[in-house]
Amino acid sequence: MAYTKIKTAREIEAMRRSGQILSDVLQALTAKTVAGESGASLDAYARKLVKEAGAKPTILGYQGFPASICISVNDAVVHGIPDNVPFKDGDIVSLDFCVTYDGMITDAARTVLVGTSHPEAHKLLVRQTDVALQAGIAELKGGVRVGDVANAIQKELDKANLGVVRDLVGHGVGHEMHEDPNIPNYGHAQSGPKLEAGMTIAIEPMATLGGYAVFVDTDGWTIRTRDGSLSAHFEDTVLVTPVGYEVLTRR
Repeated sequence: MAYTKIKTAREIEAMRRSGQILSDVLQALTAKTVAGESGASLDAYARKLVKEAGAKPTILGYQGFPASICISVNDAVVHGIPDNVPFKDGDIVSLDFCVTYDGMITDAARTVLVGTSHPEAHKLLVRQTDVALQAGIAELKGGVRVGDVANAIQKELDKANLGVVRDLVGHGVGHEMHEDPNIPNYGHAQSGPKLEAGMTIAIEPMATLGGYAVFVDTDGWTIRTRDGSLSAHFEDTVLVTPVGYEVLTRR
């Protein structure tokens, strides 16, 4: 991976537009993530929406990935391939999408509770993973260290006794889908490289109701929890500013 470059004013403006398109698509997909819909139908809808917006689905064809969006269900953490299996009441579905606009890329993810048959543990998993994302974002400003962001995320996940996925991390984003530096979801404050104003990064906590170990399924893409526990995933692309941050994929 290339190190995250300081983005120019033109590049930041392109990422703002990319992020708005991405946010709008995810909002529409979230509303359609209901019992009876399938990953394949959401994938087709995502392609339609992003094309109408004058952008491209970055993930489509990336290293051979066969769809425009990653849709991960229940014990799938990330990189799930959309299929024709209908969602059912009680499923937990993660939607992970990237948009390219004017050559610049943004990346975001949302997790949806399908239907109403969810025990409090499921609701806590999804809610607290999102809270952890917000805690990590709140640490951002020019000069902050990666470890400060990682530690803030870990503290929120630890509060709920959730498994903190360690093998998957956030990352720089913009010119490429994945740029350095890595942004882990656990770690020590005041450690790691500094983030500079003008960098754009994707922060993405992934948590489970069990352990943190994961494995790659036989399809070569889907990453699942080793113990079969349920998982949640939230992500936003954020611009680091001298005194704070700007969420480019704001909801």
